[in-house]
Amino acid sequence: MSQDLSILHLILNAGIIVQSVLVLLILLSMMSWAIIFNKWKLYRKARSEAEAFSQAFWSGSDMDSILASIPQQYPDSPLPNIFQAGYREFIRTRQATRTESSKITAAGGIDGIRRALDAAFSREMEKLSRHLAFLATVGSTAPFIGLFGTVWGIVNAFQSIALTKNTSLIAVAPGIAEALVATAFGLIAAIPAVVAYNKFTSDLKRTGANMEQFSSEFLNIISRHIKG
Repeated sequence: MSQDLSILHLILNAGIIVQSVLVLLILLSMMSWAIIFNKWKLYRKARSEAEAFSQAFWSGSDMDSILASIPQQYPDSPLPNIFQAGYREFIRTRQATRTESSKITAAGGIDGIRRALDAAFSREMEKLSRHLAFLATVGSTAPFIGLFGTVWGIVNAFQSIALTKNTSLIAVAPGIAEALVATAFGLIAAIPAVVAYNKFTSDLKRTGANMEQFSSEFLNIISRHIKG
């Protein structure tokens, strides 16, 4: 007698534990893909806006004009946000010390600007790295979740053999196939998550290095307006 061993048939006729494992893996996969698409758009936007901002910044434009253009041209973009935090701190310190000196003193200025840049850098890195840990978790645990479903399904298959005392391939094939589906679903959930995590981690390191370099160069520019 021929048996239907299609994936859909195996899933619909699987035991409750195996079906629960499959549902969990499907949910994890859907959440992973949602994060992947979100991060892909976020990193692409951050990269393109960082390039545009760098061109505007190093073109010799007035910093006040650049600061005023950020809300319209670079809304919530990492590199412009870092510049915004540092330059606003520079403006606040300059205004606070205007009555005492036409320039900012080193003790009261550069340290505060550096702290503002560091705080902004930490905030932007936290935003860029958000949910990456979930991808790592799915990539490392999904195969084992699928393996659990496989082991459970094989145990049920052998129990069925013991009860029916039928060891023919036709009798055990559905149970074994049902169990192996869980492993396949675990790999389907894990592989994209691992690939995306490695890709986004590399992008994050590159973006972080660019922001650190900009912060250092910005401090060098600001230090020219500060007297010791």
